[in-house]
Amino acid sequence: MIALTLAEVAEAVGGELVGGPGDLTVSGAVLVDSRAVGAGDLFVALPGERVDGADFVPAAAAAGAVAALSTRPDPALPCVVVADPVEALGRLAGAVHRRLVDGGLVTIGITGSSGKTSTKDLLGQVLATAGPTVSPQGSFNNDIGLPLTVLTADAGTRHLVLEMGARGPGHIARLCRIARPHVGVVLNVGSAHLGEFGSAEVIATSKGELVEALPADGTAVLNADDPRVIGMAPRTRAAVVTTGVENDADVRATDVTLDDAARTRFTLLAGGEQHPVALQVVGVHQVANALSAAGAALAAGMTPAQVAAALSAAGPRSRWRMEVTRRADGVTVVNDAYNANPESMRAALAALVRLPGRRRIAVLGAMGELGPAADAEHTRLGRDAVRAGVDLLVAVGPDALGVHTGALAERGAQDAGSDTADSHGGEQETSVHVPDRAAAARLLAEVVAPGDVVLVKASRSYGLEELAAELLGSGGSEVTA
Repeated sequence: MIALTLAEVAEAVGGELVGGPGDLTVSGAVLVDSRAVGAGDLFVALPGERVDGADFVPAAAAAGAVAALSTRPDPALPCVVVADPVEALGRLAGAVHRRLVDGGLVTIGITGSSGKTSTKDLLGQVLATAGPTVSPQGSFNNDIGLPLTVLTADAGTRHLVLEMGARGPGHIARLCRIARPHVGVVLNVGSAHLGEFGSAEVIATSKGELVEALPADGTAVLNADDPRVIGMAPRTRAAVVTTGVENDADVRATDVTLDDAARTRFTLLAGGEQHPVALQVVGVHQVANALSAAGAALAAGMTPAQVAAALSAAGPRSRWRMEVTRRADGVTVVNDAYNANPESMRAALAALVRLPGRRRIAVLGAMGELGPAADAEHTRLGRDAVRAGVDLLVAVGPDALGVHTGALAERGAQDAGSDTADSHGGEQETSVHVPDRAAAARLLAEVVAPGDVVLVKASRSYGLEELAAELLGSGGSEVTA
């Protein structure tokens, strides 16, 4: 972060400085975890459901913090006292962002129902080849994570890549008020958080708040293959750049192929030029993410040749997103357990069946926040898994029972239409339902054999990343595929 005095911090957040001189300078980072605080840092004491960050001000002081942003004074540290530390964090980030924009910072915002983090990771690596870039690992995409990301930028930062999530109307607009993007990327409108939004139309309206916030001299990068996304074009004053595979677009991919590791190769068409791209990330769904990253990088001033070369060098960055690891005994584990919705589940299944192996095993937990559509979507997912060619489906937990029943129904329908009733392996099971993660671990220990490829995926709240970790730990030393 750029250095700020406590007087400047108090002015930015509308708070009262208590217990310290106004010319004392925050020279380090802005942090919300007292355990990570170091010399010169500003500790933001966030209130929580179980603990109050204000209780940890003394610990932050002992670790070297210069001050705290808190709801109450504390004799251990100078405090900027505010009513709402989360709101104050956003105000502080907004003040810093405005200074950095005046110094030439280009900010890119990314939203969509799925693929935000993967696209952010690709774009961050592409832009880093053209200048100092801030693009955090993980999904720092809410009222806390986004301001913290902004506050890691400094006067030398040329590009700031921000992921913008939403749980309802107005959320993205609020994030854009903290850090107004110059380039806005909308990936897709799907089923993620459908239970909270109520309908796909409301999701589209909410995601479109990003393009509405863009300045007239900015750029909206819109996915032409998604009708709800391209339908946002009239909502922005900015220039519109379209991306697509299926439809004509300003930034296109042709000649799309997959190698033996399910990594995609394609020809990038942009600005009247053609350049080969060989992605290092897994899954054909990454083509759309790469095109969106390309459109944003072009809007930020890179050339098509530079973008293609940088995309080909970019690898996976954030944890638990199509992490492909081969165990020493020859079992391949695909850990995509960070989150799940119907669209990302189908993309993961498509990638799974393209990976070489003896059998493809999909270990799937439930998808959260789907509202009234949950039962139908889980049943559909089970059917989709069988149709994709998964050899064994393991549905984990009571909320995933519909995935199991959908798979059985689809296999039954396929067998009924087959000339040979045992054409799918006789008595071999197609789908198994287990009550919990521990039962899944026991089952997989019995059935997984060298050469198998195992996908692990569910919504974040189900914690299947721990199951993936158990799988990797049970096979000896890891070898990244």
